[in-house]
Amino acid sequence: MERVGNGEHVVIVLHGWFGSSTAWEELTPHLDAERFSYLFPDFRGYGTRRDEPGAHTIAEMAADVLLLADELGVDRFSLVGHSMGGSVMQYVLAEAPGRVRSLFGISPVPASGVPMDEQTWQLFSSAANDPASRRAIIDFTTGGRHPDAWLEGMVIHSLENSDKTAFGEYLQAWAKTDFSERIAGNEVPIKVVVGEHDPALSEEVMLGTFGRWYPKLELEVLPDAGHYAADEVPVTLANMIEVFLDEH
Repeated sequence: MERVGNGEHVVIVLHGWFGSSTAWEELTPHLDAERFSYLFPDFRGYGTRRDEPGAHTIAEMAADVLLLADELGVDRFSLVGHSMGGSVMQYVLAEAPGRVRSLFGISPVPASGVPMDEQTWQLFSSAANDPASRRAIIDFTTGGRHPDAWLEGMVIHSLENSDKTAFGEYLQAWAKTDFSERIAGNEVPIKVVVGEHDPALSEEVMLGTFGRWYPKLELEVLPDAGHYAADEVPVTLANMIEVFLDEH
């Protein structure tokens, strides 16, 4: 687990399918280490836990988040979740609603999963074993706007920080798990940001999912970002996160 800061407000930051606890390095220099304590755990099969076995489900990931909070003696906390981590943060809310101060989703996967046509599913399914598929997914979800070196760097980080079996099994977890009935109507403070260049988890998708479930939803579109705002617009994103957290 990575940690930034020792402030009173504890924020657990959950990485996405292509990420890890160390995938936030573009963002962390811009975080306030005095007011907040940011915790960046790895899910099983990633980073420092790459060789740790698991069922690789959303429920297991959420249970591990709560176990981490318990081990650190943290009763209440906010959650920031990117992509797959955005699904996990909502499951934590479902499991322990009284412990969650607020949610901040960065292109988060809805609690109903992500439907895909057969061609898209084949591409995503092949990504566990095919680096070219990982690259194609990253390129597609950032609008085909980034240079080869940036794309390759994202792929290399993913390959070096994830177990292939776990990576493949997590696809089934985040894409096909539906627990939306457990969080619908929850009045937790929540903000969701999406990149204007992300065709997969767009503003329209967020309005049709998060917008139906969360009465207090704030939704904002990031003009210069795709699916990976922490890498694409880290200064803007860090400011958005902390402005929101300050209010809750």
